[in-house]
Amino acid sequence: MTDALKRLSDEGVAIWLDDLSRKRITSGNLAELIDQQHVVGVTTNPSIFQKAISHGDGYEQQLTDLATRKVTVDEAIRMITTADVRDAADILRPVFDATGGQDGRVSIEVDPRLAHRTDATVAEAKQLAWLVDRPNTLIKIPATKAGLPAITEVIGKGISVNVTLIFSLERYREVMDAYLAGLEKAKAAGLDLSRIHSVASFFVSRVDTEIDKRLDTVGTDEAKALKGKAALANARLAYQAYEEVFGSERWAALDKAQANKQRPLWASTGVKDPAYKDTLYVDDLVAPGTVNTMPEATLDATADHGQITGNTISGTYEQSRAELDAVAKLGISYDDVVQLLEDEGVEKFEAAWIDLLNSTEAELKRLAPSEG
Repeated sequence: MTDALKRLSDEGVAIWLDDLSRKRITSGNLAELIDQQHVVGVTTNPSIFQKAISHGDGYEQQLTDLATRKVTVDEAIRMITTADVRDAADILRPVFDATGGQDGRVSIEVDPRLAHRTDATVAEAKQLAWLVDRPNTLIKIPATKAGLPAITEVIGKGISVNVTLIFSLERYREVMDAYLAGLEKAKAAGLDLSRIHSVASFFVSRVDTEIDKRLDTVGTDEAKALKGKAALANARLAYQAYEEVFGSERWAALDKAQANKQRPLWASTGVKDPAYKDTLYVDDLVAPGTVNTMPEATLDATADHGQITGNTISGTYEQSRAELDAVAKLGISYDDVVQLLEDEGVEKFEAAWIDLLNSTEAELKRLAPSEG
């Protein structure tokens, strides 16, 4: 079952699981995935926690204790989510040690309601790093305009970061620039750059979902022929940008100071359109020095019938550019699509967070001891 996952790993793609719950931790499932499915990291987001906690598995005792202490709902959420991340980080610690800190990482996101507030994002990132208190944590910061200076500030303080919700090539270059600026800040402060890590989460499937919808509206044979191509083209051109930035003189100076490259992470790799093969965004995004964070269904599909045939990114840049240009010639605005996706991404995470607050508040009220 795991040959395809092993081949993927051997090609230099780190396999991370895009899911976490207390049941997954306590049942031994996460340890099993690490042991048998080549999983070397975990990502979380507000939607994942909302699903895990609302399903209730394993949270009753902690919720009862929090209700007894009469904590605020915001504090309760942070106590619950950081506990899960801390436990997952402990399970992944051997991977972290074996890879010199490259993998064995668990990501936790700043409150999505802070996505457009730089100072609040920095403060929250520092608080989360302190609360989890594990060296193999990544603090997730969204790649909004306000998020960019926050990335520089947080990296400059020596806190490792997962930059999330990247859709556009221009924004991705700004993210890499923010990371390098943070490393330069950390270096000037005398910090050990070898201990600072980062990934840049470039979202994939949502690009096809939005562009395919617009291609359907155009409706021509030419438009139909372009369906299912934009997301891969976008991600592959992101890898080209990564190669350029981390082959630059600016990077060379940081490399000498033992800095780590900010790896591209393919996020949103679960296929949304049943017309496409369910391993599309795994099989066709293979290149060394990348991470693919997969929902469990995609992980299982790849293990079962993934077709890992070596590097599927190098040598595709000209074709990828031509495909995005062809989409643009049909009147579909790339800039409009990626901005819409960023806005929607922030809104979806905010909505999930608010759902989580509401459901947790209801649980705290239900479990609160009666007065008297």
